[in-house]
Amino acid sequence: MKIALLTDAWLPQVNGVVTTLQELVQQLQACGHAVQVLHPGQFATRPCPGYAGIDLAMRPGKRVAEMLDALRPDAIHLATEGPLGWAGRRYCLRRNLAFTTAFHTRFPEILDAALRVPLAWGYAVLRHFHRPSSAVMVPTHGVLQMLAQRGFRNLRQWTHGVDTQAFVFHGEIRPGPLTDALAHPVSLFVGRVSYEKNIEAFLRLDLPGTKVVCGVGPLQARLSAKYPQVRWLGILDRAALAQVYAAADVFVFPSRSETFGLVMLEAMACGTPVAAFPEDGPMEVLGAHTGQAPRGGALHEDLLTASREALAIPRSEARNRALDFTWARTARLFQEYLVPARAAHDTP
Repeated sequence: MKIALLTDAWLPQVNGVVTTLQELVQQLQACGHAVQVLHPGQFATRPCPGYAGIDLAMRPGKRVAEMLDALRPDAIHLATEGPLGWAGRRYCLRRNLAFTTAFHTRFPEILDAALRVPLAWGYAVLRHFHRPSSAVMVPTHGVLQMLAQRGFRNLRQWTHGVDTQAFVFHGEIRPGPLTDALAHPVSLFVGRVSYEKNIEAFLRLDLPGTKVVCGVGPLQARLSAKYPQVRWLGILDRAALAQVYAAADVFVFPSRSETFGLVMLEAMACGTPVAAFPEDGPMEVLGAHTGQAPRGGALHEDLLTASREALAIPRSEARNRALDFTWARTARLFQEYLVPARAAHDTP
């Protein structure tokens, strides 16, 4: 099958969406599918306002049409709601082609936090974007319910995975070159240092030992100056990041607006238990969305309490919960949800 995947999130960006799409493409190609990724690096770009490090394609419509005309894909998937996603949507509607979409990021919450744009406005735009989609892939049951209540249709529960070979379990805390001199317990956050991550809820915690942050973003300069006692490591490659995960005593995830939270799985794969608020992403990752007790971490409305409880969780429990998530299953569900671009007839 020839699959066209349009995404505004791609390398050199570093985030969970990019990781998910890269792993997805590799899995699809391993199954024999030909995947063509249309991404910002193939177009003239400009920086996303207020989001340093993220470039958006400028007026990509004509070039997108040319590329899709040449490819004639069997299936079209719009992974994001940025300029490339909108260009792909416009192309499909004009040619009466079916397509699928995904809901990876709660952009309305980001716009509300950064620019005070009302949530209702943001969700109205996203609802319009996804309305013609034959299947809107959503990473958690909680987010699916939320979108359904906001009038989204054709929702399909998807999931994400983790590479348990890259994120290795050693059975015990293993200090690495970036962390061997740090006082324990080491409390770790990995992710963009940005509005929607609620990172100050972590930085303010009165925790013993050392706090470590891996990531960059628009709030980094202000927060690193405000919290100089925190160890700020910036962006790390996968091997170095895995070492930091393995050296941490607890992974603290303060976000209240995450659709999934892939970094939690990466930490758990290395044996590091998670402390988080009882929100959709953490509840799905820790298996608490079905009403069961969380596995591999602790959830509490008091993040300090969650952090203390997580420190007592065996590292093997965190690893075993991570093993429930595989990229092979992610790709299998994705293939099930795809629809033929041209159904009963071939549209010129």
